[in-house]
Amino acid sequence: MDIYYSDHFVLPLPDGHRFPMQKYALLREAVAPFLASGVLCEAPAATAAELMLAHDPSYVEAVLNGTLSARQQREIGFPWSPQMAERACRSVGATLAACQSALRDGASASLAGGTHHAFAERGAGYCVFNDTAVAVAVLQASGWRGNVLVVDLDVHQGDGTAVMLAHNTQAFTLSLHGEKNFPFRKTRSDWDIELPDGSEDEAYLSVLGSMLPMVFAQAAPELVFYLAGADALACDRLGRLQLSHAGLLARDQMVFDCVQQHGAKLVISMAGGYAHDIADTVAAQAATVREAYRRWA
Repeated sequence: MDIYYSDHFVLPLPDGHRFPMQKYALLREAVAPFLASGVLCEAPAATAAELMLAHDPSYVEAVLNGTLSARQQREIGFPWSPQMAERACRSVGATLAACQSALRDGASASLAGGTHHAFAERGAGYCVFNDTAVAVAVLQASGWRGNVLVVDLDVHQGDGTAVMLAHNTQAFTLSLHGEKNFPFRKTRSDWDIELPDGSEDEAYLSVLGSMLPMVFAQAAPELVFYLAGADALACDRLGRLQLSHAGLLARDQMVFDCVQQHGAKLVISMAGGYAHDIADTVAAQAATVREAYRRWA
């Protein structure tokens, strides 16, 4: 089970910026001890041609060439720099490589990715390019014709992914997210589940457990993209839900059970996590990787 990292392509941010850039290197350090030698792989960079299969060419060129407007940079939440463009390409490249590994080996993971707020023509919410939508486009351009299911369990709705895949008849989107959280203007996934602020383990797992079997039965996926956000934790600064670490692990196990029961391939991306103590985010996402590695490796 290959696992792809891109944390050494560091995005320079101004002092006080709330995006937890350091979590990616800490996550790689956390998972390395329980992985076999050679499993951790440096992510390749997605090419401009690959990105343009899903994104507007003028937007891709603006990111790569450094001509994003001030407004576009504010919407993304990152100032442009060559490192920002490189990191965005590597994050997508990690998911592309994980797709190929998953189709070969059954499962794979990116220690970044899950950039679900990016739309075809713009970025938003710390998301430059939409790694899931690009991966689906690249797979289908190569002639792959299986059904795809996106299980987005980041606490924020996967609005960009929903729009970018809305007219793709072989791709289905499920988003379970906070009703009153960002983005405040929601789009429409194939299945949207909205939870009130303060929802705890029992309510969260109950609704997820009732929805997943139905969604898998209807989508009949051959490949599942699982966005395993850690921002549903009670200690998350941006989450507004009240899940425990045990609740998050039970969530992962529900998803993995359905993937295995349906004989699907699995690509995991980490998505969001903004805990007051970054160690909580790292611990939750390392637990996701550990559980997947235990099952598939």
